[in-house]
Amino acid sequence: MNICIIPARGGSKRIPRKNVKLFCGKPMIEWAIAAAQSTGIFERIIVSTDDVEIAETALTLGIEAPFKRPAYLSDDFATTIDVMAHAVNTLGLDNDSAVCCLYATAPFLQPGKMAVGPEKLIHADFAMSVTSYAFPIQRALRAKSLDQIEMINPEQFKTRSQDLEECFHDAGQFYWAKASSWAAGKSIFDWKVVGIPLPRSRVQDIDTPEDWERAETMFRTLGLG
Repeated sequence: MNICIIPARGGSKRIPRKNVKLFCGKPMIEWAIAAAQSTGIFERIIVSTDDVEIAETALTLGIEAPFKRPAYLSDDFATTIDVMAHAVNTLGLDNDSAVCCLYATAPFLQPGKMAVGPEKLIHADFAMSVTSYAFPIQRALRAKSLDQIEMINPEQFKTRSQDLEECFHDAGQFYWAKASSWAAGKSIFDWKVVGIPLPRSRVQDIDTPEDWERAETMFRTLGLG
């Protein structure tokens, strides 16, 4: 059985009401729900929320809101792992169910990319969305002071870009694991993890008002809505 769980708390600080704020004409969470529904692989799509409006929005869009997330898992310190462990245990899911954690703030989600998750779990414990860095991180700089910057890895100064290892970062869209792995409550990287690469053009963190504006511009440029 494939299950999708969308964590969506009501108390976002930097972008108030982020999960239901209109993004290109629709509540932000609606884009993620529509993408999950369009994959056709989920027996259940569930929102984990502490917020009445978010729960009502989810129900209106045809997914489940079968429980209210407790307050201690809805503040700024609650981790995704803790929220997912709570959801899996509350729902009483079979240990072998393939469970996808889908972020509500994933309007660029490509359903086909998410849908490969269950097959990745045949040889791994977790599968997560990743994308490559646009610039070699081996040439990253840091500010030693207000008046001086320096290379973090100066030994890489003369290395050609094409000879540097390609590196990736968390794309912040979705994570797959068996229910038993989520329920264990351990860090993702305590397990064997594989990446599901996404194009950089379909990845944008949405944590600040500036991020939001950039994401809407990207979304319209890509002709997604």
